[in-house]
Amino acid sequence: MGTVANGKQVKKIKSLLAIQSEVQSSNRIALSVDCVIFGFDENKLKVLLMRSDLKKYQSKWSLLGDLVKPDEDLDAAAYRILKQRTGLDDVYLEQVHSFGKINRHPGGRVVTVAYCSLINIQHHKLKILDNELHWHDVASVKDLAFDHKTIFDLSLQRLQKRVQEHPLGFSLLPNKFSLRELQNLYEAILSIKLDRRNFRKKFFAMNFLVDMDEIEQNLPHRPGKLYKFDYDKYEKNKKKWSGIDF
Repeated sequence: MGTVANGKQVKKIKSLLAIQSEVQSSNRIALSVDCVIFGFDENKLKVLLMRSDLKKYQSKWSLLGDLVKPDEDLDAAAYRILKQRTGLDDVYLEQVHSFGKINRHPGGRVVTVAYCSLINIQHHKLKILDNELHWHDVASVKDLAFDHKTIFDLSLQRLQKRVQEHPLGFSLLPNKFSLRELQNLYEAILSIKLDRRNFRKKFFAMNFLVDMDEIEQNLPHRPGKLYKFDYDKYEKNKKKWSGIDF
């Protein structure tokens, strides 16, 4: 156990030294990427966090991040880091914002670019669990290493805005879903309680929901009708759709 622990400590020291070396190079600024991976599961919005590698932030949770290599594009770095940290290679990442406060990293001047994604947790099983990597309910995220709480907050705000402007939330639902499941999804992402009648009225007004003429099965509560989202119709009319304002 001592050998393993020492090996991990050496790896952490090398990581910090690499950052310091990068900062001391020509421009004395290092570039990193942080991935904010949101997941939906059991009617809850969650985020992937891991324990920080650095002694200064020992026991604190952090986002998934690392330095960008000199010969690497930003997008390539984001996908590499995500795969190295989680084993996932089938997740779409979208660039959110850059963060460059002078003292944001103990290793020196490090600017980071945040990438965000929203996935169905059941469809994307983690293949690597190093540094206690696991899903956290977004409501439980209070304090993170570095300036990661700021990055997390802005990414969550961006997600909440995007989910009202685009139908990206439908990819988290079954192909056939009830209006109850749809409302649970939006309430989890927006972190608000929505009026049932007003919610349904707004979605029916979009005219993108197709009644499947089926009802839910084997449920302890009253079953609801099942619907699907008409992506073809949306693609033809999305320029006319201004989103949903809750």
